[in-house]
Amino acid sequence: MSAPVTILVDADACPVKEEIYRVAARYGAHVRVVSNSPFRVPVSERVKRVVVPGGFDAADDWIAEAAGPRSVVITADILLAERCLKAGATVLRHDGKPFDAASIGSALATRAIMEDLRTGMDGVGGGPPPFSKADRSSFLQALDWVLVGMGRECHGALY
Repeated sequence: MSAPVTILVDADACPVKEEIYRVAARYGAHVRVVSNSPFRVPVSERVKRVVVPGGFDAADDWIAEAAGPRSVVITADILLAERCLKAGATVLRHDGKPFDAASIGSALATRAIMEDLRTGMDGVGGGPPPFSKADRSSFLQALDWVLVGMGRECHGALY
């Protein structure tokens, strides 16, 4: 039987932590909530809070090092997504859209263009659109679909 799936959560700006806990419990997946500061997590053997000391990228570094083929990484950070994809992990944004080999290149290019535009505007800029109920629903569907698929890869074995 394969090792259980582990969901690695880039927690500092994650609006779907409660949804992750709920779906993970349904499939018996493990969850690691990684951040620079403590977050409350459910009391469960499968859910662990990981508070990393150090700089801004310390949580990203921890997640990238822990990522692998039996991991699902939840992040909006494009650079972290790229690192996790290289490690063989499945990566989802908070709105359920996947980062994958086909999309990461254009995401990196768009990020670079937006960074240049913000620099030219003296740091003035918008930010992501507000998180909606539709985004939450899309995320739940995507995470469910990914975990079902990973379960099938284990030759029918449940996590």
